[in-house]
Amino acid sequence: MTYLLQQALNALQLGSIYALIALGYTMVYGILTMINFAHGDLFMVGAFLCFVAATYLKLSFVPSLLLSMAGVALLGVVIEKWAYKPLRQAPRVSAIITALGVGIFLENFTLALCPYPKHIPPLIAHEMWSFGGVSISSLQILIILLSILLMILLDFIVRRTMVGMAMRAISWDKTIVPLMGVPVDRVISITFAIGTSLGGAAGVMYGLAYPVIDPYMGIMVGWKAFISAVVGGIGNIRGAMIGGFILGGVEILVAAFLPSTYRDFVAFAFLLVLLIFRPYGILGKPHPQKV
Repeated sequence: MTYLLQQALNALQLGSIYALIALGYTMVYGILTMINFAHGDLFMVGAFLCFVAATYLKLSFVPSLLLSMAGVALLGVVIEKWAYKPLRQAPRVSAIITALGVGIFLENFTLALCPYPKHIPPLIAHEMWSFGGVSISSLQILIILLSILLMILLDFIVRRTMVGMAMRAISWDKTIVPLMGVPVDRVISITFAIGTSLGGAAGVMYGLAYPVIDPYMGIMVGWKAFISAVVGGIGNIRGAMIGGFILGGVEILVAAFLPSTYRDFVAFAFLLVLLIFRPYGILGKPHPQKV
């Protein structure tokens, strides 16, 4: 039982990171019905911005986190304006190819600047506590609580504010909403800023939990966060949160009872099996085409 509780705590830590990244995928899809495959690389940029803030600017944790979130949010808005906006009326495959190209550009641009893996210095005091044989660190507590706080804040914005109402309206019917005076372009930019800033926060937390970062770290983590969004129901905010924690739990349990090399196999197999029995995800719903 102690071993299972310890693994559950590890699953909460990993699931929190997956859930934050998955929220970026699901928000963009909910607004534009587009998969932003560059989102995993924006997560990587957030980790490197934290490295720059902590190593060269000598900032503490909170300023480094805010700088990373703001920098990634700005980058996300710029990418949307220059790469995705001209393709809104183009075939969907054009936007997918563009997103993949943006991700490759970010990877290689970062590689040109930092050709070797980097180590983020510790930004918080590392303390360990033990309760009944279960060990918990101050970093784990920080990651879990901060992630939950950001998720609650996002859920409040989407469900209780005028911006969130505009987001949900655009998601429901992008054709009618402009006729009601909703600034669609501005709302889409805000959506990208919020979604990518959460990815930047996840990059900071991942960089602190697994201190070695490199330009290709966002590829596999991004794919797994995408799986989390699909498992929960792509386009559903709460579904993305649930999917992130489910996938984190699956990976930790696989690594606990099977060789760690099976983690990726089980993660992708889990997605395939779920899509067979529930194609729209756990909380996803089919959207009938209006004619």
